[in-house]
Parts: sequence; structure tokens; C-alpha cells
Amino acid sequence: MQTKFFYGRDKLTVETAVQLVQKTVRGELHPETIERINRSQQYVQHMADAGKTVYGITTGFGILANTKISEEETTTLQYKILQSHSVGVGEPVPEEIVRLMMITKIHALAQGYSGVQLSTIERILWQLENDVLPVVPEKGSVGASGDLAPLAHLFLPLIGLGEVFYKGKRQTTADVLSALNMQPIRLGPKEGLALINGTQFILAYAIKAVQRMSNCLDAADIIGAMSLEALTGTKAPFDERLHQLRPFEGSQIVAERLRLLLADSEIMQSHVDCGRVQDPYSLRCMPQVHGASRNAWLHLKMLTETEANSVTDNPVVFGEDDTISGGNFHGQPLALPLDYCCFAAAEIGNISDRRCYLLLEGKWGLPVLLMKNVGLNSGFMIPQYTTAALVTENKTLCFPASADSIPTSLGQEDHVSMGSISGRKLNRVLDNLEYILSIELLSACQAIEFRRPLKSSAVLEAAHDYVRQFVGFAEEDRIFANDINKVKNIIADFSFVNKVNSLLSL
Repeated sequence: MQTKFFYGRDKLTVETAVQLVQKTVRGELHPETIERINRSQQYVQHMADAGKTVYGITTGFGILANTKISEEETTTLQYKILQSHSVGVGEPVPEEIVRLMMITKIHALAQGYSGVQLSTIERILWQLENDVLPVVPEKGSVGASGDLAPLAHLFLPLIGLGEVFYKGKRQTTADVLSALNMQPIRLGPKEGLALINGTQFILAYAIKAVQRMSNCLDAADIIGAMSLEALTGTKAPFDERLHQLRPFEGSQIVAERLRLLLADSEIMQSHVDCGRVQDPYSLRCMPQVHGASRNAWLHLKMLTETEANSVTDNPVVFGEDDTISGGNFHGQPLALPLDYCCFAAAEIGNISDRRCYLLLEGKWGLPVLLMKNVGLNSGFMIPQYTTAALVTENKTLCFPASADSIPTSLGQEDHVSMGSISGRKLNRVLDNLEYILSIELLSACQAIEFRRPLKSSAVLEAAHDYVRQFVGFAEEDRIFANDINKVKNIIADFSFVNKVNSLLSL
């Protein structure tokens, strides 16, 4: 297992980013990378000393790009850009997102095209390693010119301003630095701009979404297979030959997973000649529907990893007198696939709710509402109300943020991506999806027990047994919210999927 990651040198994957957050992999700067960082900083210092007109080094920012800044004011300019752009509002983003922002920013700066000082990157690394985590408000980025507001808040602590979470408390940076006997750093030419230009807020949410959505997609296959078993459906629609005729990658992955999940099931074998010709679409079309969402996820993962290894600063420094002021900070490359995955995740919840409803109908040998004594008891009727509510809430979150653009900076930044909203919104949909899947899983586990003494496949029986470690069979009504939360936790912490996937021979 990889134990070290060299920023600016190694390829940053979603998996490695998560490991860096969890500190199971240690991030370091390689000597070759340090040399590149120092060389780039020397190029910028030369331009500043020579008084050359270079955006963000000897000029103002945005609409003030044509305003020349004197050599004496260059350092002050870098402080002011962090101060002026710290306009975020709302609740602080989660600690994990803050860490991902810092990790991906270090990786971008360490590639040696931004002109920052080595000491600046080392201070960010020190904060990561010592859990001095900036307070970053969740709202305020329009996703172009970089995630300006959240990145400004992220780096205020470098200059002794803003707030941090340290030792379990929200504190002013000044108090923490004083307690640690440390001083703020002194920013050099271009550094403030390099720190706030970039897509690291969007990227952090994308990385988290890629990780979470992968887990939800795997969970949906497992839980859908359990519902199919409980409803005595057929596995014929998952035949490999069928999916070779329409060879979408996602569909083929899901069909293979379903075949393995259902292999050697007594329940499946018990109704081979039952006379039922077709199952409802929510059972029969799992490869096509789950698979389409998986295709969206595959696309997002590919683009997220491209962005994670990109330079999204502006201007980009190629040499001593060679800079380009471009648009690598624009969030559109991630905004669009994040919105696409928002629909894809919502659809997984939609089809899961339909399977919940099928389980309640009292068809194919199951009791109505999955309980024998209904009337006095409502059974599993009301948990499906919750899936219906969550599915509709997700639909309202499916308006693509990237379809909108409001000009900023007096028209200089006249098209923006709104990708920061896309990233936050996708993770809200995934929050709801985890609850929807937990309710289907509860219902499927309840239903499968009405098929006893027949058993499902060894893998699905293990899945059922794992759930039963946390929630028992319901003979009568109880506070099902408690059950839902317990099952949601084992989905959200990946333990359910990890347990089942470890038994599959993929």
C-alpha cells in the first residue's frame, strides 16, 4: 500500500485524496518539486522587481486589471486580495471538505506554475498535519475566476486573519498563532492571487461526491437484488448476451454484479416455472437505469481526476518573462458533470422508491405492508412516505446550477459556472439517497424473511445478516426512524457495501 504521496509529482486520484484526508497516506514535497517551486517564485520576483506589467503581479484584479500597482504596494496588494474576497456566508463547510481543498491546492501550487514561495506551501502543509483547519463558509462562490470567496477564507489564516478549528474549538487565527508562538507569513508578489484562483472548492465537493456516489451505486445493486429476491423476480434480464447487444459500460457492470449477487439462490430456483413472463421495470431494468447513473459517475470520476492534476491558477507562469493570463480557473468542466450526476443520483433514489412500493403491495406471496397483523399496525407503509418525500426533494434539487450565469466584476467576469452550487447540491442529493436506500434495504430484509425456509444467495444472505446485527425483524409497529437511521449509518460509512463487495468475485 502507498504510504507517501509527493505533491506536484505523483498523480492524485480520488482514492489517494481520501487517503490523504484520513492520514493513511502522508503528503510530502519531493526535492525536484521544491526546485520547481523555487524557480517559479524567482520568475515572479524578477517580474515584480523589473516593474513589468503583468496581471496580478503589478496590476489590480478583475475589472482593475488595467490599474498599475507600484513596487511598494505589491505586497500590500496580496494581503488585500485575501481580505476583500473573504465574503463567504452560511455554515462552515465540513472538515473533510476543508482538508480536500487544502490538499488539492497544495498539489496544484506544487506543480511550479504559480510563483508562490516554498514557505507558503509549507505553512499550508503544517496546518494540515497539525489540524489547524480554516473556517470556510459554504456559500459565495460563482465558480469562475476560481472559487474566490471560499479560497480567500481558506487562506486568511496564512496572514493571521480569519478563524480556524483547532483542538475541537472554533478560534481566531490570531489566538491560535499566539498560543503556538508562531507568526503569520509574509506574502510575496502574486501569492494572494495564486491562492484564491482555482477550482479547489468545486473539486473538493466533486471528490467527495465521486466517493459517495460509488458507494450508493454499489449499494443500489445489492439492495435491488435483495428486493428482486423478495419479490420472486427473475434474473433472466441480466443475461450477459443481452447486454453485449447494447454494450454500455455501466449496464454491463451492473448486470454482472446482479448475476454474481444472485448466483445459486434457492429463492430464485424455487420459482423458475412460475409462469410470470415479466417483472416491473424497477426490477427488470436495473442494468439500464443503475447503469446509466454509473455511466454518469464514470464520467465525473474521469473529469474530477483530470482537474485534480491540473493547474487552475491565473496567470500561469511558464518562465522568467513568459506568463499567460487565461481561463483555467473556470469551473465549467466540473459544473456540467456535477449537475449530470445530480440527475443520475436522483434517479437511483427514484427507482429505489418504486421497489419499496412494490414490496408493500401484497403480491407474489408477501403480506400487505410487509406485516401479518395490519390494521392495528401500519407496517412498512409509512417509511415509503419518507422515500416519496425524499425523491421529490431530490427532484427539486435537479435544476442545473450550471444552466445559469450572472456576470460579476463589472462585466469582466461575464460568464461564470456556478459549479460550487452544483457540487454542494449533488452532495445534498446523495444525503437523501442514502436514506432512500436504507428504507429499501429495511423493507427488503423484512420481505426476504417471509420466503423462509428458502434462502437467497450466500452473498445476499450475508448482506441480510449484517443488517440484522443492527435492526431486527419487525413483528409490529415501532419507531421506524430509529431503524432507518441505523441502516443509513451502515450505508453512509461504506461498511455495508464493503462487507458485501468483499464476498463478490469481481
